[in-house]
Order: sequence, then C-alpha cells, then structure tokens
Amino acid sequence: MARAAGLSRAHFSREFRRAFGESPHGYLLTRRLERAAALLRTTDRPVAEICFLVGWQSVGSFTTSFTRTYGRSPTAYRAAFPPAADYARIPACMVRFFGRPQRSTFREDSTAAES
Repeated sequence: MARAAGLSRAHFSREFRRAFGESPHGYLLTRRLERAAALLRTTDRPVAEICFLVGWQSVGSFTTSFTRTYGRSPTAYRAAFPPAADYARIPACMVRFFGRPQRSTFREDSTAAES
C-alpha cells in the first residue's frame, strides 16, 4: 500500500495510523475478521473454507484471532445466529442493513443540529 501511495513504509504507516487510529496491518486484520463474521452469519460454508477465503493461512491462527476479537470461537459465533438458510427468506436490503456498522458520529451530528 505504501508503494502504491508513493510513500515510505514508515511514513505511510504513521499517516495511516493518524488517519484511521490503527496500523495498516491491524486495519486489514479487522476487515478480514468482519468479512469472516458476515460469512459465518449468512452462509453454511465450513469454518476452514471461510478462514482461507478471507486470507488466513492457518485455521488455528484464524480461530485464535476471531476468538480474541469476538469473544467466542467461530463455531460458537455462528451458533448464536439463525441458520444461514433463514437468510434466503430475508430481502437482501434488510440483510445488508442488519450487518451495517452503527456510527455514533451520526447521532452526535443530529443532536448538535437539534440544539
């Protein structure tokens, strides 16, 4: 990414951290785990397949990272949601809305506008 931006690795990492609050590596890991969580909620694919789909090379390290982030193993996380087959009956727009992150900044902006 640093090369594509035309910056040294150190400068890119420093500016990335300043802009996003985490390192480029941490950011990519977070996005991979979010994608894995979405696949666990909405598909019946095996955990090992999801692990490789999102870019991990080891099921063990994926499971450790997932558990550290979400507080439960990928299998336990999946069990906490309705079966993936149920999502086939839910319109895609609602599934996307359900998985969308909530941002507190929007609420803060609307509160300031009401004052």
